[in-house]
Amino acid sequence: MDYLSEIEGKQAHDPMFLEKMKESSSSSSSCLCVPGPVIVGAGPSGLATAACLKEKGVPSVILERSNCIASLWQLKTYDRLRLHLPKQFCELPLMGFPTGFPTYPSKQQFVDYLEAYARKFDIKPRFNETVSQAEYDPTLGFWRLTSVGVKGKEMEYVCRWLVVATGENAEAMMPEMEGMGEFSGDIRHTSLYKSGEEFRGKRVLVVGCGNSGMEVCLDLCNHNARPSLVVRDTVHVLPQEMLGTSTFGLSMWLLKWFPLRLVDRFLLIVSWLMLGDTARFGLARPHLGPLQLKNLSGKTPVLDVGTLAKIESGDIKVRPSIKSLKRHAVEFVNGTTENFDAIILATGYKSNVPSWLKEKVMFSEKDGYPRRPFPNGWKGEYGLYAVGFTKRGLLGTSMDAIRIAEDIQRCWKEEAKHRLAFTNSLLHQSSSL
Repeated sequence: MDYLSEIEGKQAHDPMFLEKMKESSSSSSSCLCVPGPVIVGAGPSGLATAACLKEKGVPSVILERSNCIASLWQLKTYDRLRLHLPKQFCELPLMGFPTGFPTYPSKQQFVDYLEAYARKFDIKPRFNETVSQAEYDPTLGFWRLTSVGVKGKEMEYVCRWLVVATGENAEAMMPEMEGMGEFSGDIRHTSLYKSGEEFRGKRVLVVGCGNSGMEVCLDLCNHNARPSLVVRDTVHVLPQEMLGTSTFGLSMWLLKWFPLRLVDRFLLIVSWLMLGDTARFGLARPHLGPLQLKNLSGKTPVLDVGTLAKIESGDIKVRPSIKSLKRHAVEFVNGTTENFDAIILATGYKSNVPSWLKEKVMFSEKDGYPRRPFPNGWKGEYGLYAVGFTKRGLLGTSMDAIRIAEDIQRCWKEEAKHRLAFTNSLLHQSSSL
């Protein structure tokens, strides 16, 4: 497919096109016409999409704001992190994990896998390029993206297809709490937490009882800190493994044979037999089952890796929601006040799509997610795609990447045929003159 020929064809048939391109080149330092799609984000989602496209003969360009692939994993995760699901549910398309990897690979092993994946498919993102704006230009019939480099240099990209792969975890969510400016201790998001070693002997309050909050509490315990866990809502805590296999894998197998509600009931019965009534620890369960809740809200159940035993032994204290922060203390909604040296916010992440993508049809301006629910949120209009927004982890990412590559390949082939027919027609006209 000759992309520049398409540009020339548009210039010949659309007088406004040339004027638009002149405006573009004069307003930015440089402009690049990309023959295939531009992918924004070099995390697992962007890598998977680029690999699937390459396997189908479609080139792509990846723009990444950080200086490495999988920047969330490499730069913003704690040291003890491991995959919470078995590796077979976390591999990307076209390449599995090495056979020597454990069932639950470590953070470094997963990063090694992603780097090997990029090498295998010769994926070379353009690092340190932050996309500040992307907009579809109906006059050109192409997407126009502006990126800003480390020295403030702007670059414009013009492309037929745009793949949004910035994902669900682009920006840390920082809740507002009364008295945050007054608290004298350290307040940080889990994206800045590495190890409990620096909190040894300190009283630490962890806000958020998802998988990250639970695991950070366990890590603090293992480094002889004194953690407390703020539980602001109901939560499903399940064993990481049931009946000798992973809870997630067992759930997927059961769903092939039984309705979701029956599988939920089974999971809760086995969890009660293995863990007991978690409400006695201050971890009340939601009314909806874990899988039903996941489908409706995207809220993931916690897979216990040892935290519950520390809560039961009293090494980790459970606390209610925070009312306000004082200089050296935290006041809770039940009226109690307790001193803390630091606060870790395990409050999750959010999409940043609305901050740079000038589009209101496919993506919600409110939360930055595709408006259409899974499995239909991967494709928009005018060659716009989304990967990694399914709230179904790396399994959902792989499904998106495969669909997107197939769809773009189809368009790629069709447009190549039209271009070939147009070229042959011109050659025929020339020969008859």
